[in-house]
Amino acid sequence: MKTFSMKPANVTRTWYLLDATELPLGRIATRAASLLIGKAKPTVTAHVDGGDYVIIINTDNLIVTGKKLTDKKYYHHSGYPGGIKTASLSEVIDKDSTVVVKQAIRGMLPVNKLRDGRLQRLKVYSGPDHQHEAQKPVIISFKETR
Repeated sequence: MKTFSMKPANVTRTWYLLDATELPLGRIATRAASLLIGKAKPTVTAHVDGGDYVIIINTDNLIVTGKKLTDKKYYHHSGYPGGIKTASLSEVIDKDSTVVVKQAIRGMLPVNKLRDGRLQRLKVYSGPDHQHEAQKPVIISFKETR
C-alpha cells in the first residue's frame, strides 16, 4: 500500500459558517483553526494547504468566561522606548470585535509558510450578515453537538 500525499491541484474546499454566540471564544477558535488546517479531512497533508473556508458571524455578542473581559490584556509596541500600549479585552471588543477572533485563531495556527493563506480564507463579521451566501456555506451548530 502506498502512502497518500495530497497535491495542491487536488484540493477541494468547502465553506463553513460558525456563530460566535454559541460557544466561548476559545472553543470557536479551536474549531475554526481545525477547519482552516483541514485536520478533519482524510486527505490531510502537512506540507499542502488543504483546509476549508470559515465564516464567523456575530462577534459583537462574543462569549468569554470568567473575568477575561477585564483581566485579559492585548499589547502592542510601536518599536520606540515607552511605546507599549495595553488594552483590555472589553476595550478591544468595543473598538472592533473581529480583531479578537482573528488573533485567537491566528495564535492557534502553526507558524509556517501556510499560515497567511489559511488566514485569508477566514472571514469574520461583527453582525449576523455576511456576503458569502452564493458559496452555500455549511452551518455548523455547536448546540446540537454537545
